[in-house]
Amino acid sequence: MDAIKAYILREQLKSGDPLPTEAALGAMLGVSRSSVREALRKLEALDIVSVKQGSGSFVGNMSLGPMVETQVLRAALSSTDSHDFLQEVVRARRALDRGLAPEVVRAHHDRPDPLLADLVRHMGDLSRAGQRFMEDDIAFHRRLLAPLNSPLIEQTYSAFWLVHMSIVPSLGPGIEDGLRRTANAHGRMLSAALVGDVDEYLEAVDNHYQPLLEILEQQ
Repeated sequence: MDAIKAYILREQLKSGDPLPTEAALGAMLGVSRSSVREALRKLEALDIVSVKQGSGSFVGNMSLGPMVETQVLRAALSSTDSHDFLQEVVRARRALDRGLAPEVVRAHHDRPDPLLADLVRHMGDLSRAGQRFMEDDIAFHRRLLAPLNSPLIEQTYSAFWLVHMSIVPSLGPGIEDGLRRTANAHGRMLSAALVGDVDEYLEAVDNHYQPLLEILEQQ
């Protein structure tokens, strides 16, 4: 596995580029064809390699998908540990949002986005009705980050979100006030970005995550 990864790096291959045949890899690495096949199978599970029957092996997408699956499973294995784990995920999301704040504010300064405004309004309506708004929440953040044009940031954020989404439904009642505060924080984030105020944006980011952190500490 390490030798095949080293080959990909050495040859500077990109996603979708073909790899040598199993026989050629075996001869190159000095191992049996069955060893190569086993290594490719394991690398495929990590999305480093894509094996297509009848076509050969190719460099995979190298997405964060396998990591996400592992973390979601970890969160689901223990209801006791899941809240502690979600606290870690929320703190990581907050750190990512804070770190990207200057870039996000620059990208949206004086650039009104009707879709973001609609999402903020809808989250506000749902929160006042005591309903959760998870789909609107992730749509808001993805739209906010889209101008940065960074697939790695998008994948990282989506990875955090999928873990987040797998645990949040297990939170008990009594979260209505937190929903309203979080919905309002989205509006503050958008307003701050539009006027170019990084400090206000950072404060709104903290307000966005604080209600959930408080609920997790209580539960």
